[in-house]
Amino acid sequence: MSRLTHVTSGPYAPPVAAREVTVVSADGARLHVEVHGPEGAPAVVLSHGWTCSTAFWAAQIRDLCTDHRVIAYDQRGHGRSAAPVAADGYSTRALADDLEAVLAATLAPGEKAVLVGHSMGGMTLMAAGGRAGVREHAAAVLLCSTGSSELVAEARVVPLRAGRTRTRITRSVLGSRAPLGPVTPLARRVLKYATMGPGSAPEKVEACARIVHACPRGVRYGWSHVLDGLQLDVEVGGLKAPTAVIAGTADRLTPVVHARRIAAALPECLGLTELAGIGHMTPIEAPEAVTGRIRALAGTYIQVKEGA
Repeated sequence: MSRLTHVTSGPYAPPVAAREVTVVSADGARLHVEVHGPEGAPAVVLSHGWTCSTAFWAAQIRDLCTDHRVIAYDQRGHGRSAAPVAADGYSTRALADDLEAVLAATLAPGEKAVLVGHSMGGMTLMAAGGRAGVREHAAAVLLCSTGSSELVAEARVVPLRAGRTRTRITRSVLGSRAPLGPVTPLARRVLKYATMGPGSAPEKVEACARIVHACPRGVRYGWSHVLDGLQLDVEVGGLKAPTAVIAGTADRLTPVVHARRIAAALPECLGLTELAGIGHMTPIEAPEAVTGRIRALAGTYIQVKEGA
């Protein structure tokens, strides 16, 4: 499990959950789940990305939990969820199993929710979109800063022309086993360059750096290989729920070409929002835009019964 070193004050400090749940996935993996907000309110489920944790959604949770029931969980190996024991625990199948387990444990039968995924969390939603347990609960979907294939080849973290050399160097950088170490001024600059827009405020960079640096290097390495070989183009077509897409135009990890490709392939795309100058960490870099889109989806697609 990760060392929890997120910021402890300000809008990016994680709020205290109304309750915490341990959910057991199909292969026995134990997942940490947090539930915020009033029971009976419209439900929102948040799935974070590679090297992150539930702390990544602090701004969304703080805003939404006043009038929504917000469910956030740590992907396996991240935050307070146990790391996979076997090699096949690192797979898109496992991610889909985990999402299905979280939905079954936290939502009533047939209850609808807005499902939100950032980066690897978006890949989780795409991988699981065709499953009955996900379709049962998906009122609408929001995909943030994600891709369905060719992640290493398309990434622009390495400042070279697209081609074999850039792909090879990118693969070695993203798949490195090296520890990230403490959050130093240099570490902040590197993280900002690789994952955030050039105008990102220092407090946003600090919040992201502390979350990312808390991820164990073995977990980071294990999931890097899954992302390297990602092939979910077919699965995008199985995501039948109304789906909106958000991406930053300055995203080096999943450049906006991915979002455009996904939007074109979705059966019911509600539109692509391209955020000028924003990098990969959209929920922290542009919290108002992301939270506003979640609110709009919940207001449009979730009907709450009277007296619920």
